[in-house]
Amino acid sequence: MKKFYIPILSILAIPLAFLGYILLAYSRNRRRATHFYNGDGRPRDDGTRLALTPVKTLEVLPLVEWYTAQDALETESGVSYLVQADDTTILFDLGLNRKGEQEPPLLRNMARLGVDPAEIDFVVLSHPHGDHVGGFKNQFAHRAIVRQENDPFAGKPVYVTVPLALTGGQSTVIQAPCVLAPGVATLGPLPRALFLMGYVQEQALAINVQGKGLVLLVGCGHPGIEALIERAEQLFALPVYGVIGGLHFPVTDDRVRIGPIRFQQLLGSPNPPWRPIGKDAVYRTLAYLKAKGIHFVALSAHDTCDWSLHAFEEAFGDEYHLLKVGERIRIEEKHYVQQTNQ
Repeated sequence: MKKFYIPILSILAIPLAFLGYILLAYSRNRRRATHFYNGDGRPRDDGTRLALTPVKTLEVLPLVEWYTAQDALETESGVSYLVQADDTTILFDLGLNRKGEQEPPLLRNMARLGVDPAEIDFVVLSHPHGDHVGGFKNQFAHRAIVRQENDPFAGKPVYVTVPLALTGGQSTVIQAPCVLAPGVATLGPLPRALFLMGYVQEQALAINVQGKGLVLLVGCGHPGIEALIERAEQLFALPVYGVIGGLHFPVTDDRVRIGPIRFQQLLGSPNPPWRPIGKDAVYRTLAYLKAKGIHFVALSAHDTCDWSLHAFEEAFGDEYHLLKVGERIRIEEKHYVQQTNQ
């Protein structure tokens, strides 16, 4: 009997040891992230306050997204937005470039939409995951390179939450909230412990729109939209008017599903696989946003399933918008407009 059990135990030892390692790392990362937050999950208030002069107009043009407004434009499960805050032009994230092409979807869409890379003042990367830094090769190599040769963003300032190699130099690591341009600030790195992908620090942009308040631009929302809003309110003592970007709610489906394996739930979730993100999390977020009086919600589908998108649409009605490649969102003091680029 012992001879029978020994090979079985030997086979089981490797996956059990791997699971134990993952659980130990997950526990350690959760404790590490907890130091940033109070017991109720809100960011600790260290007394930092920033003055953020308002801009008259904010425009956000999705360059990489899951859905598109025009058949001629390409889509993928990544994110990149062109942000125009008065006279400041920002590129927020670099998309996925899943095939690792020399001319990625980001650059092809930019060309088709008439966006000149030379007009971009600086680049902000929300966090160092592959669908935001131009591919998983970039993620594992700790770099943010759009293409190896003739990178159109070489030499431009790039603000990140961890050091990333660039085509032309080294990125600037954001370690605390700061103002990047008139009316535009980063909330600084907010941590979250993901079950398999480990400890991640994500930054969001806050843009103060005159007559409206703060508009938050979010990559994946790994820290939770509640933490991002609380941090913005602490820093600027201004109301949050709107939220644009991803909130990571792959509840009923997954944009990168392969057969039965749902990679966004498995890799990008703060919950273990036996306790996946559910509909209750969406309902709690909706109740929170309503209680905060959020007036404008434009969601990314790159990390959120259609069921979750419809739940937001039902809750917010005309105040809800689906982000699509080529469809520009404009927010200004009098109103907001969502229009397709021609």
